[in-house]
Amino acid sequence: MSERPEKPRVGLFVTCLVDAIRPRIGFAAIRLLEEAGCTVEVPETQTCCGQPAWNSGDSRHALALARQVIQACEPFDYLVLPSGSCAGMIRHYADGLADDPAWAARARALGERTFEITSFLVDVMGWRPEGRSLRATATYHDSCAGLRELGVFVQPRKLLASVAGLEMRKLEGSEVCCGFGGTFCVKYPAISNAIVEEKAERIEATGADLLLAGDLGCLMNMAGKLSRRGSTVRVFHTIEVLAGMADGPAIGEEG
Repeated sequence: MSERPEKPRVGLFVTCLVDAIRPRIGFAAIRLLEEAGCTVEVPETQTCCGQPAWNSGDSRHALALARQVIQACEPFDYLVLPSGSCAGMIRHYADGLADDPAWAARARALGERTFEITSFLVDVMGWRPEGRSLRATATYHDSCAGLRELGVFVQPRKLLASVAGLEMRKLEGSEVCCGFGGTFCVKYPAISNAIVEEKAERIEATGADLLLAGDLGCLMNMAGKLSRRGSTVRVFHTIEVLAGMADGPAIGEEG
């Protein structure tokens, strides 16, 4: 990858779930990226990354979406997402397009410039939030795709350590799946429910006020289970806290 521009032009891939369910995560992303010194644009022609279709075996439609995303997002210096799952899918485009060398090359070039947002802020921009404070205790869940595909582990914790007054508590099995798994929770609801039940028990055992993570699908799944258990734990995307936006309704509290 070439040397980072002084003021990078960043394309923000909002993701379907954020757009439909929790737009404030998108606004939090814009706030943080601009504070870090980036020029941020949201490509108007972006749609789904294609992961649900790909995971369901519908490679034809998934690769059609991949080509659309590549065309919409390749003009930017970087493509940044508030989701390790979707970022991981975009990095896999070149594998799916291997039979089409021209598109595979374009996909590979975009994949090399695609980052989950906390990884981008720490690893590329070397940025830390300033002037943030939140008097609360929190625990952190490591979403599968971000952790295993992209190596996102230290980065969110480094950023959260800069929030004055925020006490982080260790979550036992933080790296264990929450049971969402995209279409997994639809195909295997009983198994998914058993997994998230155990996850909720471990979250509550920390005694934390807040649960944080980096993928909205995981957060929705855990928030739903915690709510059904009558838990008082409030659930936020990590970047909502980093952007100073944890004073609004938590995930699952809207409406």
